[in-house]
This record gives sequence, C-alpha cells and structure tokens, in this order.
Amino acid sequence: MNSFAGPAVRCVLAGLAWAGAAATVLPAGRVRTVLAAVAVLAVPGTALVLRCRWPARSRYAPTAAVVPAVACSAVLSAVAAAPLLLTHTFTARRVLVELAVLTTLLVLPYPRRRLPPPDPATRSTREGPPPPPGRYDRSALRAGALVAACVLAGATACGDPTADGSPASRTQAAVPGAQRATDPPTPPGPWHRVFLDDFTGSRLNTADWATCYDWNDGGCTNAGNHELQWYLPGQVSVGNGDLALTADRRTTHGTDGKTYPWTSGMVSTGRDHWDGAPRHTFTYGWFAAAVKVPVAAEGMFPAFWLIPADARGTPPEIDIAEFINSASHVDSNLHWRAPDGSDTHIGNRYGPADFSGGYHVFAVDWQPDSVTWYVDGVQRFKVTEPAAIPHVAMELVINLAVGFQTAPPPGTDSARLDVGWVAVWQR
Repeated sequence: MNSFAGPAVRCVLAGLAWAGAAATVLPAGRVRTVLAAVAVLAVPGTALVLRCRWPARSRYAPTAAVVPAVACSAVLSAVAAAPLLLTHTFTARRVLVELAVLTTLLVLPYPRRRLPPPDPATRSTREGPPPPPGRYDRSALRAGALVAACVLAGATACGDPTADGSPASRTQAAVPGAQRATDPPTPPGPWHRVFLDDFTGSRLNTADWATCYDWNDGGCTNAGNHELQWYLPGQVSVGNGDLALTADRRTTHGTDGKTYPWTSGMVSTGRDHWDGAPRHTFTYGWFAAAVKVPVAAEGMFPAFWLIPADARGTPPEIDIAEFINSASHVDSNLHWRAPDGSDTHIGNRYGPADFSGGYHVFAVDWQPDSVTWYVDGVQRFKVTEPAAIPHVAMELVINLAVGFQTAPPPGTDSARLDVGWVAVWQR
C-alpha cells in the first residue's frame, strides 16, 4: 500500500468500517447517521484506492484520491446491496457488515513475492530514461483498471435492482426509507420476527391464511357494516410476489340466504369455521404490511386490521389502515368497550398521499401501555389511554370490502387491493 497508508491508517479504516456496522444497533440519531454514512461513502473506496497504490509522488496525492475514493465507495456499496435487494433480504446492517468485511480484506498487508537480484552479467549497461513528468506508472494503470472494473460490475449488478418487479422491491423504490419485509421495526428494541409472508409462491399459503372471517360458512360477509360483497376464496390470488384481493361486480348468492351484488376477497390468520382453531394469534407486537390500494376508491373499503381471536367479534379492534372511499387518506382507529358495554373508539386520518400509485408500508406498534401507528416509517398517531389498550390475543385481517357508507358508482365494475408482504415482530 502507499507510503501514506501505514498501519495506523489501515487500522483506522477497518475501525471506521466496523463502527458503521455496529452503529446499526444504536437508536436513530446523528451519531448513527454519521458513522453509517462514512462507512458507506468513504471507507471502502479509500481502502480500494490505497490497495491499488494510487500515485503518491506528490504532496497533493491524498487530496487527488478523494474523488476516486468516494466514487469507488458508492460502487462497492451498490454492489454489496444488489444481491440483497434482488433476494428481498436487504437491511442496512447486512450491507454495512459486508462493506466492513471487504474493507478489512483490502487493508490487510499481503505478503509480497521476493524476486532474486538481477544478474550483473545480463544487466543492460544502458538504463532506460526516467518516465516523463505527469505520466502514470503501472501501479496507476492497475488502479484505473480496477476502478473501471468496479464501475462495470456496479452497472451490471445494480442497473435496476427492482427490475424483478416484486412488490417488496417496488415498495422501497416508491418510498425511500420505507421498511422492507425483513427490516426490523422502526422503534428500537430487541425485536424478533414471528410471522412473515412475502407471497413468493404461486398460491395462497393456507397454513397461514383463511379466506373468511371466523363465521365462515361457504363464504362470509360483514353484516354489521351493511357491506355489499360476499367473500369467496376465488377472489384471492398470489403471484409474482403479490397477494391480490379482487372485488368484482357479480351477483353472488350467500349461504346466509341473501344475494350480494359484489364478490370480493379477504385473508385472515383466523379459523376456517366457527369451531376451528385460529392459525396465528398475536398479543402485542409490530404489525406491518406493504399495501397498494385500488385506484377506483369510491365505494371501496380496503382494510388492514386486528380483531380478537377468542371473542370472534369486536371490540376491541385495532385498525392499522383503513381506506374509506379514498385512495389518498388513511384512517387509523382503536376500538374498545366502554363500562356501559358500548363501542368506543378514537382515531386519526392522515393524508393526502397517493396510496394507489405504489406500495406503502402501514404499521402499528401495539404494546401493553400504548398503540402507535406508522405510515412509511413515520409516526402518525399514538394512543396511551389505559382503558383503550387491548390485552387479548388478536387475529390479523386484510380485506377489500365494498359499499361501506356508499356504493361504487356506475362504471366501476372491479377493484384490486395489492399486498407485497406482511410481517409481525415481537419483543
């Protein structure tokens, strides 16, 4: 390595790289941001430039190496992130650990092969002229070639990290900084993931999901809301990393003896029928999903929510995200039963935003003393009233209801709710 890259410089570079990786366990703040930025934008490229023996004949060599170092850092960071993006396993911590390992390898002193001294008898009596001023030697050519190879590799690997079209990737592309399926929750803490479905198969995983409420009987509906749809399994599909719930204007005869003008789809971690066992129930945790709501919003009621597993009815109820006849505003509500038995609730509406133009991440942090709602990683609402906080096991529900408060207008004959992934974390 260069004369100005002695053992102290190498140790500093490796230390900064591992400090950036270790910073991911710190709470969000300036220290964490600065350490991560240095580890991504400066350290690996500097190590690469020094390993390539950037020409150091001039006292200005360290300054002249800044631009190549930053450029190489950006390319190396992109190359490290590309496989994680393509496999939907991207986290900032994984990228920083990869860069720390790479930096450590680059700053390690490699043993050099010692060549035998030249034979005086065969040595030419005429020495070649010294290289003209301003001309680079072979070490400079090696540096340029290695940088060019990095650029080409970065362009090939990261030309379009979301080209696979998966909703998990499109979520990050549409909403910078939004949580991915494998990312830990926004609030710091000792989280562990207890549920994940990123819908990478070709059909719904029925070990995790039912396609009706607990009162399923050849289909179901929510009569309490006077909705217009009858839920059927055929309206639920999985493909290309996406869960699609489709509502169609199609007359359907329910097993309850009524006729419904719409047929739609829903999923739940609950039961197949009233006397069955729920698939998954959760008490407290971080619940998140990447969702794209229908463009034709009038008359539609997509929702991502939690309902009690044992009571088979509400309240209590945590509405993580409801879109009532709107693709630009999201409602967050918390329902609980008052002492007189009535349904009491408190809520918040956030918007406007284009929730139909791409995937957005909606989440709730349900803890014993609070319930906090997030949209794309930003806190939007919080309830700490003790009487309002539920303490019972809940089932997770995602559905596309039709006709709540108003019917779809003529000309709207179908709608689709897309879900890229669903994840649950607990402390």
